[in-house]
Parts: sequence; structure tokens; C-alpha cells
Amino acid sequence: MQNKPGRPGPSLKARAIAYLSRREHSRLELQQKLSAYSDDSDAIQAVLDALEKDHWQSDQRYAQAYAHRTAARQGTRRILGALRQQGLDDTQLADIQDTLQATEFSRAQDVWQKKFAAPPLDARDYARQYRFLAGRGFSGDVISRLLSGRSDH
Repeated sequence: MQNKPGRPGPSLKARAIAYLSRREHSRLELQQKLSAYSDDSDAIQAVLDALEKDHWQSDQRYAQAYAHRTAARQGTRRILGALRQQGLDDTQLADIQDTLQATEFSRAQDVWQKKFAAPPLDARDYARQYRFLAGRGFSGDVISRLLSGRSDH
């Protein structure tokens, strides 16, 4: 657990716990942050293993916290994409994906209502609203149903 030269301070474990005390982090995210303080990847992996074993760090908990924090503004595709970039795989994301898909229409409706509040007037307006919601990560099916005024599942 050697610090890089010129970087005195807390141990890797203390730094990791400090990060985790502020918010949940994925294993990959913590690894990247700790690599700024040590060149020893084995030491970093040992710290991460210990934190996971002691339930200080959990990718599942991180995924749930991230989804909860962003669900009101983003669609399922965008949230899952961000979580995959943080090193989580599809098996870890299955439950979260189901939950997000079950609420996606109402979340898209809330986002749409804040931005537009009125149905599209013409094809150009429809395309503009569609692009906005697609950029937020909502599925094409949900966007089409919302913009056409259908609320059926």
C-alpha cells in the first residue's frame, strides 16, 4: 500500500473509505481514483477486495443508488449504458433494468411535461420532441406512445 513518491497522506484503504463515505462508487471507479495514489495494482486490488468483503463497497448498491439518482431525468438505455461504463455487467443490472423499464413511460412523461407540456403541432415539432427524449435515453416505443397521446402498455 505504497503511496506514490511526493504523495504523502492516508493509506489507500483510508482514501477509499473516504470516497465511499461521500457516495457509493463502483469498483472500477474506486480503482481509477486510487491509482492516482499508488502504482501497485496488486495493493489496490487487495484494498478493493477487502472493502467488498466487508461490505463497504458493492457494485449492486452503487447501481441502485445511481439509478435512483438519475431515473427522474434519464431513460433506461442511458442509465444502463452509464452503469456498463462503470464496469457492471448485464447480470448485475437485470433487476435494475426490469424496475426502470416498468416505470419508463411515467418517467418519460414527467420529463416531457417539464420541457414541452404540449403535444407536437407538426412533424418538425414531433421530431424535435422525439430527439430530446431519445437523447435522454428513453426507448423509441415509449417516446412514440407518449407523443401520440397513447398511454397503453
